[in-house]
Amino acid sequence: MSVINSQKAYLVLQDGTVFEGNAIGKIGTTTGEIAFNTGMTGYQEVFTDPSYFGQIVVMTMDHIGNYGAADKDAESDSIKISGLVCKNYSPMHSRTMADSSLNDYFIENGFTGISDVDTREIVKHIRDAGAMNAIISSEILDVEELKKRVKEVPSMEGLELSSKVWSKESCEVNEGGAKKVALLDLGSKKNIIDCLLERGCHVKVFPGDTSYADMKAWNPDGFMISNGPGDPAAMPYAVKTIQEILDANDNMFGICLGSQILAQAVGMKTFKLKKGHRGQNHPVQNLLTGKSEMTSQNHGFAIDPESNTGNAEITHINLNDNTVEGIRVTGKNAFAVQYHPEASPGPHDSRYLFDDFVAMMG
Repeated sequence: MSVINSQKAYLVLQDGTVFEGNAIGKIGTTTGEIAFNTGMTGYQEVFTDPSYFGQIVVMTMDHIGNYGAADKDAESDSIKISGLVCKNYSPMHSRTMADSSLNDYFIENGFTGISDVDTREIVKHIRDAGAMNAIISSEILDVEELKKRVKEVPSMEGLELSSKVWSKESCEVNEGGAKKVALLDLGSKKNIIDCLLERGCHVKVFPGDTSYADMKAWNPDGFMISNGPGDPAAMPYAVKTIQEILDANDNMFGICLGSQILAQAVGMKTFKLKKGHRGQNHPVQNLLTGKSEMTSQNHGFAIDPESNTGNAEITHINLNDNTVEGIRVTGKNAFAVQYHPEASPGPHDSRYLFDDFVAMMG
């Protein structure tokens, strides 16, 4: 049976707020922007989502680790979050199909976190004060030293991170499928590919800095622009590629970061949200149909609707704060959403968008 450490650990926020708890995973120190996720299940999918790269994640669900870890639940090849903050952490798991306990999974991945802290208090603090950097340490127990170190962590604003998580080489899946989709990987989740495969597509994954000409040489029927981490305003190379796809009027579907890159390609701007949207219970309205859907989300930046000069139509809005959740480009075969229709974890309300993309290519 896996056991957890009895080692003390500290979580120190950039504004000097301190929380004391117990170490989980590897004894060590880790830094990143702190954010909270409101999902009730699917913690492993969250931990392995490349969009979370560079972030310390607070899980609002009380119990983490109780169903262990399974290889099939991973959305990438490794843990992508910088650190975990949770309330109750279980060294035991009840799911027979799990490959290991979550703690063994963390140790294997050299991952550091903290448990036995008041996550409700932390979330309320982030909600009111806004996103900020944080440090977790179970090896440095000098709080004043940790306060000094957290101030040295670079801000997420202006940070380009996609290049740290995208595929280093191209690969093809389901060769001979009915429609060829070139997936520009800015930090893609595995389930985006799975949703395309379920619809009979032949997918080729390209690293995020691949040129339009190199992707076009493969003669795809459409382009998928993936999710990913970091500040979209720090990615002019991707904006240029998307502009070239638009100029050719090729079929294109963007998700999350892909939505923000598409918006910039038509002259719109992005901005940093105060606390971001992360979880599986965010209500979105489709303005084209009038219907609402529950969505899975993970983003700390959003599209500025005031920057729209008419090149795009806003198609979806967040019903919590009216932020932009979807756009389509005027006169082009291109659309995108800010949330995650592939879910994993989360509801399947938005899977119709993959059907719309396939129909567009048809």
